[in-house]
Amino acid sequence: MVSIAFTGGGTGGHIYPGLAVAAQLKKLLLGIEFRLFWIGSSSGMDMTLVKEAGIEFFGVPSGKLRRYFSLRTIVDFFKVVGGFFAARKILKKQKAVLLFSKGGFVSVPPCAAASSLRIPVFTHESDFSPGLATRLNTRFVMRTKGTIFTAYEDTARFFPPAVRKRVTVSGNPVRDIFRKADSAKGRAFLGLGEEARILLILGGSQGALQINELVRAALVQLTEVYTVVHQSGPNLAWDIPANDRYKPYPYIKEELPHVMAASELVMGRSGAGVWEWAVLGKPMLLIPLRGAGTRGDQVENARFFQSAGAALVLGEDVTAQSLVQAVNSLARDDEKRRSMAEASAKIGEKDASEAIARILADKLKDFMGEKG
Repeated sequence: MVSIAFTGGGTGGHIYPGLAVAAQLKKLLLGIEFRLFWIGSSSGMDMTLVKEAGIEFFGVPSGKLRRYFSLRTIVDFFKVVGGFFAARKILKKQKAVLLFSKGGFVSVPPCAAASSLRIPVFTHESDFSPGLATRLNTRFVMRTKGTIFTAYEDTARFFPPAVRKRVTVSGNPVRDIFRKADSAKGRAFLGLGEEARILLILGGSQGALQINELVRAALVQLTEVYTVVHQSGPNLAWDIPANDRYKPYPYIKEELPHVMAASELVMGRSGAGVWEWAVLGKPMLLIPLRGAGTRGDQVENARFFQSAGAALVLGEDVTAQSLVQAVNSLARDDEKRRSMAEASAKIGEKDASEAIARILADKLKDFMGEKG
């Protein structure tokens, strides 16, 4: 039996798209005997999300990749080295014939290990410009004649000319449940009727202090028009009781696609998750993460969605007042929301999960053919 390895993690933005590809791959390989497993961080959310999806999980040590010096870099260096040898042992023992990486710092040691074993490496970049992990993994893709998948057409220009021949524009993988989301189920979960206009605010699975503080300051005015559904993260800093116009949740899980389908507007950061919004054709209000702790990738992502006509981007100087003005201007303008929804849906119409899975399936079938 042949084995296919997946890797990636650290955040849901690196795990959920990988799970979407894995689900499609299982469909395409129906009737073929194979097994699929995932190599991820031995700490964090990786194991929980992967096992919930019914995929075998192997944890390895992982260290954060930094572009700046820190004493923790020394400790993390040894974790990365340990991750390489642990991943190499797993790949060899499980007899993997290809590796798909969804990125994140945890993916680098498994990709390096696969390359050392001459296992073809395939990787996907969700952001407009490639992150450090993707840049490092590129050399392993080139060495094993794999493929670099990108969400955006223009991402290829960030790579050297010799690498671009290995780049395939796929869009960003999104779980199939978003394509099948039911707004009626979302309203039932929220306890809202058809007449309620819903503003969904996503503070992130780990919470987002800036967004949460904006919601607190603007809530009274926002709820004059909308029922505000607020995914706040687990550490909300105030105790405002839920009511008919304000529904806070630390984390919305299985119900999120249906809640999103029922929403008129969606607001939040501009990581890989915005592609889920696009699949559902939602007008977006984006507040990209900025500052010393980010390389500016969310600003680039947000700029793309804004230039496509799918989003309004609120700058780093956003205030409660400017947020209310932006929300109210869209609430009053049916035609603007309609055009944004159409632009959003156009971005999300390509099924990246199937496109990537098909290439992986063809590679696997070629391997099986060679082995007779």
